[in-house]
Amino acid sequence: MSFLERYLDTVETLPAELHKNLGAMKELDEQAEEQGAKLEVRCKKFLEAMQELSPQKRRDEIKTIQDEFKRTRQLSEKKVALSLQTYETVDKYIQELDTELNQFEAEHSVGGDARGRKRGRGDSESGGRRKMRGNSISDETDRIDDMPVDPNEPTYCLCQQVSYGEMIACDNPDCSTEWFHFACVNLKEKPTRKWYCPMCISLSKGS
Repeated sequence: MSFLERYLDTVETLPAELHKNLGAMKELDEQAEEQGAKLEVRCKKFLEAMQELSPQKRRDEIKTIQDEFKRTRQLSEKKVALSLQTYETVDKYIQELDTELNQFEAEHSVGGDARGRKRGRGDSESGGRRKMRGNSISDETDRIDDMPVDPNEPTYCLCQQVSYGEMIACDNPDCSTEWFHFACVNLKEKPTRKWYCPMCISLSKGS
């Protein structure tokens, strides 16, 4: 069985898993949004009528609001847990692909230097500068804070996060950071001229 056949056999169930998890996440998101809207209306009504309620009714209503808020939070927590599970599932397949690529390269490489070279997602191009696809990277997913990150995944930008969304490379070849997220450097579109990051601009002014 070839490398490609082995890997395709491994990921055969991935689309179904992703479809199931994303469907469940969407359903949880809709439930949490609906529950939150109801809670907001209830809180507003309570504040408007609070002066007319007896102390006991106030306590009862506050208790009900707290219970509804707890249910809303639980829905959100389930959605986050499911998103993390989905991330870990995809990351597991990525790691398996890395292993298969390493094995494939070791089996087909020629010469001592090439043999056994490990390919990882954090490898650098010759010359020491990490190379991206063009001057920007597009990703359909939004940034998710506190998402578990593969320790082998390279980080970029002022925020020291992994690549996501649109990114731009500093035109200073000696820039230590190299790549930046558009949002972190207040860019909405790719500049038409050479672009230098805030750190390199600051260093050039100080020299």
